Amino acid sequence: MPRFIDLSAPIQATPPEMPPFQRISIEFSDHKAGLEEVRALFGLGPEHLRRGEAWAVETITHLGTHSSTHVDAPYHYNSVIGGRPAPRIHELPLEWFFAPGVVLEFRHKADGEAITQAEVEAELARIGHVLRPLDIVLMRTGRDAFYGAPDYWTKGPGVSVEATRWLFDQGVRVMGIDAWGWDRPLHLQAQEALEQNRPGIFWAAHQADLPYAQLERLCNLGALPSTGFRVACFPLRIVGASAAPARVVAILE
Repeated sequence: MPRFIDLSAPIQATPPEMPPFQRISIEFSDHKAGLEEVRALFGLGPEHLRRGEAWAVETITHLGTHSSTHVDAPYHYNSVIGGRPAPRIHELPLEWFFAPGVVLEFRHKADGEAITQAEVEAELARIGHVLRPLDIVLMRTGRDAFYGAPDYWTKGPGVSVEATRWLFDQGVRVMGIDAWGWDRPLHLQAQEALEQNRPGIFWAAHQADLPYAQLERLCNLGALPSTGFRVACFPLRIVGASAAPARVVAILE
């Protein structure tokens, strides 16, 4: 039987001090409240229901498409990619999201450092893997240890634009990381962009003008071997969206 390993962060209400772009709010309604709704809708009482209870339901009152483990669509990066309207999340091929996975080890990289093309190639050589089209490449930085912390978004290295382009050229269409974002922390990129006063620094790997998808805020990559598994990471079908939450699972035979 295959073994399933969850690579997704839990979707749960966040503390009030969490920055707005990380906030998640959920309202819970228990079985007693459900009974009152059934009474109002259908005139039934507890005597008509097993244990005198009706349904429990939840309402997500605040959940951005990027708030939890999610898939970024090319439309998130720019409105036009490669001279054409950028695909939105519901327009991406499902084949992208169920494919062999590869984990590359970059826990040694410091916060703010770039993961270069040469380092990606060297890590692939170390594990003895030759990329194939549609392989899903996952960068292990270990920053999932900070998931849920207010400063989580400031942690981790990021993948360089050159490495991103090289992966795309190998046929990779889904690339993921166990940190807040694929790029280096935004406050560092912003500082450099202001100092140099030019584009191509801030959000460089996102805005590489490539129609690829990112998996961000992954967890538990340390439970995986370097290769020999498949990844299922289907995004919710939110029409017109730039991203969607996904339940990301590794499947080991």
